[in-house]
Amino acid sequence: MGLLTDLRDSISRATSRLFAGPGQEPKRIGIYGPPNAGKTTLANRIARDWTGDAVGPESHVPHETRRARRKENVEIKRNGKTVTIDIVDTPGVTTKVDYKEFLEHDMEKEDAVRRSREATEGVAEAMHWLREDVDGVIYVLDSAEDPFTQVNTMLIGIIESRDLPVLIFANKIDLEESSVQRISNAFPQHETVPLSALEGDNMDEVYDKIAEYFA
Repeated sequence: MGLLTDLRDSISRATSRLFAGPGQEPKRIGIYGPPNAGKTTLANRIARDWTGDAVGPESHVPHETRRARRKENVEIKRNGKTVTIDIVDTPGVTTKVDYKEFLEHDMEKEDAVRRSREATEGVAEAMHWLREDVDGVIYVLDSAEDPFTQVNTMLIGIIESRDLPVLIFANKIDLEESSVQRISNAFPQHETVPLSALEGDNMDEVYDKIAEYFA
C-alpha cells in the first residue's frame, strides 16, 4: 500500500506541476482596448516569443477579433522572475458598431451586418471577462490616436474599481504621428510602456513589466 500511495502522490505532484506552471496558477491577463489598437498583434507577439504559437488572425479591418481568444500557460521569464499567464485577447470595446464601417472594406452588406452583430456580441463578452474573469489587464492604445475617449475612460474606471493590476501599452510607436506623452498625460495614475507590437520595438521592457506586475 505504501508503494501505491507514494506512486499516486508522485503522479499527483507531477500533474500539478504540468498544469499549474512553476509554483503558481496561471494568471488570466486580459488584453483590452479600442478596435484597431493592435491587441491581437501584441497577443500574437507575446505568444510566439514564448510558445511559438499565435493567438489569432490579425487584420487592418476593425473588429477582426469578435470573440475572446485564449492562449494558456504562457511562461515568461525575466530578471529572475517567472510568471505564467493565460492571455485573453478580447474584442475591441466601442460604444457602437456600425455595419457601414465594414462596407468601406469591400464587404457585401449581408457580411457587414453579420460582422457588426458578432462584434456587438463580442463587446458584451469582453465586458463580462473584465467584470468576472481576469486577474490583470494589459490596456493597449494606439499612440497615434487621441486617448481621451468615453470608452477608454470607462474601461480604465472599471479596471480601477476592481483593483486589478494594469499596464497601459502605447502601441504603434513606429508611426510618425505617435505620441506616447499624450497617453501618459491621459492616464498619469498608471505606468505607460511604449512599444510597436508590429515591429517588435521595446519588447524587452514589455516583458520586464509583465513579469513585475503580474508575478
